[in-house]
Amino acid sequence: MDLLQSASAEVQSVARWVNYSHDNSGLPFLVVDKANAQVYAFNTIGQLQAMAPALLGMSKGDRLLVPSTAKMSQMSPQVRITPAGRFVSQLAIDSHKKELLVLDYENSISMHPVVKGTPQEHRAERLASATSEDNRVSFGCINVPPAFYASFVHNDFVNTKGIVYVLPETSPAAQLFGFQPSSTAVPTASAATAAPAAQTVSTASSAGAAPVVKTPGTE
Repeated sequence: MDLLQSASAEVQSVARWVNYSHDNSGLPFLVVDKANAQVYAFNTIGQLQAMAPALLGMSKGDRLLVPSTAKMSQMSPQVRITPAGRFVSQLAIDSHKKELLVLDYENSISMHPVVKGTPQEHRAERLASATSEDNRVSFGCINVPPAFYASFVHNDFVNTKGIVYVLPETSPAAQLFGFQPSSTAVPTASAATAAPAAQTVSTASSAGAAPVVKTPGTE
């Protein structure tokens, strides 16, 4: 089954727009579907490579509600939001010497392999559960399975930048990104020129990764 055809209409719409407008400028890109807690990895020519579940900010919303100087201890659950937007992103090393993909350096928003968190958060269990209803737990960062991160974030973004499209929850994606929805067929990984079949990735262990710059810790 083509995984993109099973994605939400918003994911399909954004993938279609990126493919035909070349908004990614020939860079690898990720689409984060916050409403369904899923992330989709595309190669430089817009072919879907894999999808995986994701953990997101505890509260729904599309704009950060606290200043970049706010400490985690000052952030109530209501302001722990994963912001929507188009982020030119690159790999980095956090304060714990772990690799992550930086979306918004100033506000410490990144994508990284799922972290342990506090015992009561059960992050790995939430990520592996069959429902997306329990995937809202972070301070705003996007936690993904280690295997997905190693194969489709590290491998695609190493030595280059890429684009992360975080879809909004409070408005249409077309409005946020500034395009007109189209009926043009969704690009698939089943075409004659397609890359290997897209994969659904679970929570297997990750490989090592190379640093780029320093940034605050993961959460």
